[in-house]
Amino acid sequence: MFTGESSADMASPAPIFSAFRQALGEAWAGGAGALLPVGFFAGAAVLVPLGVGTDPETLRTIGPGILWVSLALSSLVTLERIFQADAEDGSLDLWLQTSAPAASIAAAKTFAHWLTAGLPLALLSPSLLLMFQAQIGDALLENMLYYAIGGLAFYFWGGVGAALAATVRRGGLLISLIALPLYVPTAIFGALAMGDGPSSAAAPLFLAASTLFALAVAPFAMGAALRLAAD
Repeated sequence: MFTGESSADMASPAPIFSAFRQALGEAWAGGAGALLPVGFFAGAAVLVPLGVGTDPETLRTIGPGILWVSLALSSLVTLERIFQADAEDGSLDLWLQTSAPAASIAAAKTFAHWLTAGLPLALLSPSLLLMFQAQIGDALLENMLYYAIGGLAFYFWGGVGAALAATVRRGGLLISLIALPLYVPTAIFGALAMGDGPSSAAAPLFLAASTLFALAVAPFAMGAALRLAAD
């Protein structure tokens, strides 16, 4: 049985907040590294119109799907950094020895990573939609919300790959192989939510559900992967 003191220690959120603050600091420790996904996102979106031509109807049709694919790929750019530095300097072992659940620590670090590297992608997305001849005047905030919700799911699913590759040098390829299949439902629902087809009405609900599922399941998968990596 646990004493009252040990129960309080187990419920202490201090290690979780500490991991969150550390992840925020690490995002900018190397300069503008957190902006790499933004550059990749913008570059991928700019290249597509150059390749498919300037027909407005074509651009308007493929625009949402192209941006969702670009968002998914951009989220992979810095995922390797979420847990790898902790594994290299021994911090990972210290996190796992605290009273906080490994899933909570992993979720805190991943959420901080999304705030610094993923949320800017959602803020940039409306300006990139204009390149695809999209009419977003009345749906500006709505589109940003879709990209923010979907991006959060991308980063949490990607965090599972990052946790599994925490002790693997140059594990970017492994992360991509693990994360990309998990991205598919979110990318599909996100693109449908921004379309004009008959399935667009229900797509935002499915997009939100896929993100809630990621938030519920991915932290436990990340926690188990980190414990496996630390052994």
